[in-house]
Amino acid sequence: METAKSSMYISQFRLWLLCFIIITLVSLSSSSRWYDDHISLREIKAEETFHFPKNFLFGTASSAYQYEGAYLTDGKTLSNWDVFTNISGKIADGSHGKIAVDHYHRYPGDLDLMEDLGVNSYRLSLSWARILPKGRFGDVNIGGIDHYNRMINDILKRGIEPFVTLTHYDIPQELESRYGSWLNPQIREDFEHYANICFGHFGDRVKFWATFNEPNVQVILGYRTGTYPPSRCSKTFGNCSCGDSYLEPLVAAHNIIRSHVAAVNLYRTKFQEQQRGKIGIVMNTIWFEPVSDSLADRLAAERAQAFYLTWFLDPVVFGRYPREMQEILGEDLPEFTKDDLKSSKNTLDFIGINQYTSRYAKDCLHSVCEPGKGGSRAEGFVYAKALKDGLPLGEPTGVNWFSVYPQGMEGMLMYATKRYKNIPLYVTENGFGENNTGVLLNDYRRVKFMSNYLDALKRAMRKGADVRGYFAWSLLDNFEWISGYTIRFGMYHVDFDTQERTPRLSASWYKNFIFQHRAQSKDD
Repeated sequence: METAKSSMYISQFRLWLLCFIIITLVSLSSSSRWYDDHISLREIKAEETFHFPKNFLFGTASSAYQYEGAYLTDGKTLSNWDVFTNISGKIADGSHGKIAVDHYHRYPGDLDLMEDLGVNSYRLSLSWARILPKGRFGDVNIGGIDHYNRMINDILKRGIEPFVTLTHYDIPQELESRYGSWLNPQIREDFEHYANICFGHFGDRVKFWATFNEPNVQVILGYRTGTYPPSRCSKTFGNCSCGDSYLEPLVAAHNIIRSHVAAVNLYRTKFQEQQRGKIGIVMNTIWFEPVSDSLADRLAAERAQAFYLTWFLDPVVFGRYPREMQEILGEDLPEFTKDDLKSSKNTLDFIGINQYTSRYAKDCLHSVCEPGKGGSRAEGFVYAKALKDGLPLGEPTGVNWFSVYPQGMEGMLMYATKRYKNIPLYVTENGFGENNTGVLLNDYRRVKFMSNYLDALKRAMRKGADVRGYFAWSLLDNFEWISGYTIRFGMYHVDFDTQERTPRLSASWYKNFIFQHRAQSKDD
């Protein structure tokens, strides 16, 4: 027994020693140091030393389906993801989120881990099916309300600010089965009803609300490629039994935008003055660079953003779809009513930026693209997975959709800053995923990733980007959607059999990073 204990202490000592060495190297500053941004070396002068504002939010991010488990506990009914993961072949390892990381029962211990890291905010989402199991066609589930009340109180008790998303991909299956969810305009009524319940029960303590998480991903994968629920697509885009990859994503997106507008207007007219919170939306972002210096490819990179990001943001800021979408899609693009236009402008107190990866964009409007590789009219005639000299943009990671390119963080924040002036930004997700190759506690690649991307975030702030928070994805390994448990993003390793949490090197690095920058802010 003593030998086993000695071995354990020696292993822990080695881990912490390695952590100290890496932290020292990463944090070392002098009159001039060199920054490795994977593409070039950039000198950073001492006079550019940057300190985060005192009220800057440092946090971690999660979502209900990926974390909670307890899929039929305390009155919750099936969500669309509960049903989808039960279909053979949909998830890489055949897994599901019925237990996930059991955050529903283990959240007090997980909040202890966050408190130890020193974070001052926690981004989480609510399970719609846990609060309104049958949408507006049934009663409020008091068991779900009580759970989230206890959790929010526990978060606040630790000096952590809850940053709450109303829906992170998951909806009650009842709404899909009853009327086709996002393809039907009546879902706007359901979402507004759900938002009203949440604002009423939790808004006295929640000061940051996001209506949707990554609706662009939800629509593209759910209705164009069919790899997410409700798994609808045309045969040329994926293996689905029904769907229309050209029109249905536009309809679903339009109904999501109108639902967002309804929830924001409700909050502003009924709750915001008294509760004094803020409301926004969270988008997945990809930084697109032209695959060549040609005018056609430069314009293609702009169209790529129009058909991915500004598709959703322009309507809720400017009250219209992007010009590029209007020109290419014409009458296929749904129209907003006069009432929509009156209420849709400036419906954001902030924009959440989920930033992981970057890609090359190639023109397919004036150039010939290979068939079957994207670049269709539905995608703006852009092939957004182009290679340059046979290589993707950035450093590959082993995760097929994800390459490391820190400049993409800076580019994306500056793009949002210039296009949507005066709207504050929060980096609501950023993290490094690796294929499931064992415990891997010495995750030095994740440490390097976080350090480089946070440096890029600082550069954007120096240039004028009004960034007010950063949330690491994620505190824990968790259920990674169609990848199941085959990819790990956690600063804490999770043994999915025992649910044991074990800190990785990145947890210590992030803790030290937060401590250093908090200390610098206090000195200022």
